[in-house]
Amino acid sequence: MAIHVGNAPCSWGTLEFGSTQNDRTIYESMLDELTESGYTGSELGDWGFMPTQPDALANAFRSRGLTLTGAFVGMKLEDADAHAPGAETAVKTARLLAQTADLLGSNVRPFLVLAADNGSDPTRTLNAGRIGPEMGLSDDEWAIFASGAEAVARAVRDETGLRTVFHAHCAGFIETPDEIDRLMELTDPALLGLVFDTGHFAFGAGGCDGILPALDRLSERIDYIHFKDFHPAVGQRVKAEEMDYFQAVGAGVFCELGQGCVDFLAVLAWLQRRNYRGFITVEQDVLPGMGAPRESAARNREYLRSIGL
Repeated sequence: MAIHVGNAPCSWGTLEFGSTQNDRTIYESMLDELTESGYTGSELGDWGFMPTQPDALANAFRSRGLTLTGAFVGMKLEDADAHAPGAETAVKTARLLAQTADLLGSNVRPFLVLAADNGSDPTRTLNAGRIGPEMGLSDDEWAIFASGAEAVARAVRDETGLRTVFHAHCAGFIETPDEIDRLMELTDPALLGLVFDTGHFAFGAGGCDGILPALDRLSERIDYIHFKDFHPAVGQRVKAEEMDYFQAVGAGVFCELGQGCVDFLAVLAWLQRRNYRGFITVEQDVLPGMGAPRESAARNREYLRSIGL
């Protein structure tokens, strides 16, 4: 299997947090525009945005020749009381993914993309892109967080056979390179993989220089890739004006591919050297009023074609 390129509902304003139903396009239009822009796969988006019955979801993807690549589930992993209901939600979501993939006859197994409860902690949301050690988890919270992530991944694997990958994400716990490394050290590789998001990594690290070293350092854990760009000048504005995460996104800190500092050609070469197979998912976070998603998606796809993808 070669490398394929997908996109996600967040590129059409359907964010897993920070948007409402009134902000969103309907899934049919989103999938049509995704397909017309040249992508061949999509993530699920929020529960309920797309059909939640496997046959209906499979029909929506089959009729457009699309592959279902994964689904994002965020939860308050630092809170032990949230683990059981979080695992239920993750398993419900993973079951839909697995059953739909089976109906599609897909040889791509979708990922359950696990994340923290992004945007819920005021300090982390206010200081996205400039997180210091004093804003992190305590040792006890680290232990709870890691055990919760493993418990979710174990339940998803045992109930559906799918792999869980963790998404480090700004405005949530596990943002900085040190935090990503620590979570990987505290969790079992057999249970939990990593989705490497180039834009979130760069924002959390304060720039793009660390991306390739991090790919090397984390290579044994990386199962899935998100392509997102980061604009360093906007990142400096975010720091200078002390913007919160949503203000930073609205200001364009995650710019269109090729407009920021992420060296996607080098990242692609890294993936090819390691025989990466499956999907790269483009994410162009769009908040209400930020522009036309279809045109942005098409420009991002054209950029990737220009670098041979």
